Amino acid sequence: MDSLPHKNNPVKLEVSDVAVRYDGRTVLSGVTFDVHEHEIFGIIGPANSGKTSFLKTVNRMDIFNPAMSFTGRIRFNGKDIRKWRNVYSLRKRIGVVFPLPVGLPLTVYENVALAPRLAGVTRRVELDIIVERCLARAALWDEVKDRLDSLGSLLSGGQQQRLTIARALSQDPEMLMLDEFSIAVDPVTTMRIEDVLKELKKEMSIILVTNLVQQARRLADRTALFLNGEVVEVGLTDDLFSGLVQDQRTQDYLDGRFG
Repeated sequence: MDSLPHKNNPVKLEVSDVAVRYDGRTVLSGVTFDVHEHEIFGIIGPANSGKTSFLKTVNRMDIFNPAMSFTGRIRFNGKDIRKWRNVYSLRKRIGVVFPLPVGLPLTVYENVALAPRLAGVTRRVELDIIVERCLARAALWDEVKDRLDSLGSLLSGGQQQRLTIARALSQDPEMLMLDEFSIAVDPVTTMRIEDVLKELKKEMSIILVTNLVQQARRLADRTALFLNGEVVEVGLTDDLFSGLVQDQRTQDYLDGRFG
C-alpha cells in the first residue's frame, strides 16, 4: 500500500447500524464502518451478500425505488445523507461506476460531457477541457482522442469500462464507488484500471466492491467482508491476508473454502 489509513485522517463516510430492505426482504443488517479520505476501502463477499445494495443505498436509490428502504445512519462529510436538500448535489460528490454496458446511446464525447452540461457548462472550450482531462485520468484519452464522435457502445469492453469511470469523474467527485469493474474486462485492462485507481486515491476516497479477493489485496487499504447481508469483519487488508482475522469465516472466505 502507498499508505495506511491513520486515525488522524478525516472520515469521509460514516456508516452506523445500517439495515436495507428490498421488496420486503432484509438484504443488509447492522452495517457499521467508516471510510477515510484518500483510502481505498474494499468490500468483498459472495453474490447476494448485499454489496451492491450498500452502494445503491449510499447513492440514495431508495428515493427513486419505493421497494427499497433503509434504517440507521449514513453520514457523508459529516452530514446525514437523508438531510441533503438536493439528492443530485450528493450524487455529484459521490461518483458511481457500475459494471458494463455504458448504456447511454451517446458518443464518447457526449458521455463525458453530459453531467457538466446538465450542471450548466455550455462553452465548448470548457467542455473540451473537461472531456480530455477526465478521459486522461481514466487512462483512455490516447486511445479515443480521434474517436470522440463515435458511439461509446462501439468501444471495446475495457474501453467502455474506463469510459464509465471518466463519466463518473466529470463531476469532480470527492468519493468514487466501483462495483465489480472487472466484469467483462480482460486482465491487462483490469491492471490498467487498478493503476488508475491508485492514482485517483491521491485525490479522493474510493469504495471498491469486488468478488476478486486478490484485487482487494492489491488495492484496498482496509477491507470489509459481507456475508448474508452482514459485515463479518473489517480490518487492514494486509492484516487480513496475513491471517490476523477476528472471525474464522473471514479466513475461510479468503482461503476459498466457501462463497
